[in-house]
Amino acid sequence: MSTPDPYLYRAASDRPYFSADGETYLAQTPLRDVRKLRPLRVLSEEDFAFWQTYGYVVVKEAISPAAAKSLLEFTWDFQGLDPDRPETWYAPREFRSDLDRDLHVYGFVEAYHHQLIWDSRQTRRVYDAFADVWDCEELWVTLDRLNLNPPNVKNRSRSLIEPTERGFDIDLHWDVDTTLGVLPQRVQGIIALNDTQPDLGGFQCSPELFRRFEEWKIAQPADRDPIRPAIDRSEFPVVRPELQAGDLLIFNGLLAHGVAPNTSAGGVRVVQYLSMMPALEEHEDLRCSRIDSWATLSTPDWNGTLLGDRTRHESLRYGPATLNNLGKKLLGLESWSGQEPAR
Repeated sequence: MSTPDPYLYRAASDRPYFSADGETYLAQTPLRDVRKLRPLRVLSEEDFAFWQTYGYVVVKEAISPAAAKSLLEFTWDFQGLDPDRPETWYAPREFRSDLDRDLHVYGFVEAYHHQLIWDSRQTRRVYDAFADVWDCEELWVTLDRLNLNPPNVKNRSRSLIEPTERGFDIDLHWDVDTTLGVLPQRVQGIIALNDTQPDLGGFQCSPELFRRFEEWKIAQPADRDPIRPAIDRSEFPVVRPELQAGDLLIFNGLLAHGVAPNTSAGGVRVVQYLSMMPALEEHEDLRCSRIDSWATLSTPDWNGTLLGDRTRHESLRYGPATLNNLGKKLLGLESWSGQEPAR
């Protein structure tokens, strides 16, 4: 791989990870080919081999079931929804934009900085799992949100979203442009806040396509969709990994994945989105933005789909979360080198 462009920032690690935004990275060695330099902390050798072969891995009880239950209850409460009164799940509402409507249909919950959310982020077992897959200790945690997806009917029906022939499709997509000569490296994760059930929908993926990606792409037309895979699902099955409350699923951005609709009669699928990436401590603007978002509970600006709550922003509900020593480093408030970065 050629030397990265000057606008790319080098991660605070002796492994050569570079990024402009802290979301996708360039690396000399793709994650699926990394040979471990550091001992595994949480994953077994079999787990790590599965991760590299199929693009995802499940970490059991990354947070405790009790912690998952508390966060589940917060997710209901934050939205003013009653788990025992389904009519509250579909209350009429005006949308700020088409994106706002789509996010409602998909079940996104615009909370980013509550103490319970940060408690998951700064849990040692969660951090250790991401350190395993990156083979890197100096990480930053993504400032992401929650998802509570009731049955997809009424004003949460997916039929409200106009279908497209190319590009993003909630059913199955990649999160990076898979036609690039040098493929970006990206890692994502979800923590289940309740147990999965087949009719609740939820995370699904095509691990066989990940395993055989290089072979598959040779047979594809030059103008193939870089984001949405056109596959024969009998040859490349789409599967839904089973998760219990507190389990963490980590997946590679090059794993084609999506979210199946909730077709149940009255169940919900609830998760916390949580990932970690190599820390970009020299990216001062990004680091300060992250710290300010935590300190003031402002909506993070790393992703254009993060809108903040439409009714009562979280900054009006509670104060900043308390961070432990690990949390301060995962935010960027303290340096992994042991010195507090200048602000």
